Amino acid sequence: MNRHFFGDTLVLLGRSLRHISRSPDTIITTAIMPIAFMLLFVYVFGGAIQTGSDKYVNYLLPGILLITIASGISYTAYRLFLDMKSGIFERFQSMPVARSSVLWAHVLTSLVANLISVVVVVLVALLMGFRSGAGALAWLAVVGIVLLFTLALTWLAVIPGLTAKSVDGASAFSYPLIFLPFVSSAFVPTQSMPGPVRAFAENQPVTSIVNTLRDLFAQQHVGGDIWIALAWCAGLLVVAYGFAMTIYRRKIS
Repeated sequence: MNRHFFGDTLVLLGRSLRHISRSPDTIITTAIMPIAFMLLFVYVFGGAIQTGSDKYVNYLLPGILLITIASGISYTAYRLFLDMKSGIFERFQSMPVARSSVLWAHVLTSLVANLISVVVVVLVALLMGFRSGAGALAWLAVVGIVLLFTLALTWLAVIPGLTAKSVDGASAFSYPLIFLPFVSSAFVPTQSMPGPVRAFAENQPVTSIVNTLRDLFAQQHVGGDIWIALAWCAGLLVVAYGFAMTIYRRKIS
């Protein structure tokens, strides 16, 4: 690793954060859709959905947080695509800058921006009646899982950011990720689903992550779902990071 890696990453991170501070509408836009889903499901559909939970917003929030992250990472691919097309990468190559720091700056920017969006969504959920009995350790576990999930999806977003041919192509990859929580335990218990749909819902990554977050919020015993959730996040992170770095090296070689 280049000995200037950390310093270069911090400088480029500052550059990316300044871009966001000048256009805060990206964070607002990221949070609006999940909040709209939360309002719709709690106040329109919530009364007809039986979850066994005292408050439907308590049941719903973990899935909404994952939708918030999936929505937010599309902007990572978008910003990376714009940098690729603007020629800024070639300019950085002519400077004594650690090459991987360019990607890591975008990734860390995604973590910061998505964390802000998640906090906004949680605050709105509190206004809607969300309450948690989680202690400090449980909240730390929630934050850790959310950050790991965000990191994994962000490295996945780097791939279309580097390879897309258009702005729409760079951000459109996130649509299936936003849809995935709808076929999981995020909105309704999987027991109510038809056989094939239930099998898919119970064995895809969102369900294990949502169940883990829900148990942590409720201060309940976390079973094997947490290990499945961590395995999904870590596996996706390793694979996405490997592909992203391979593509990046080919782009700048």
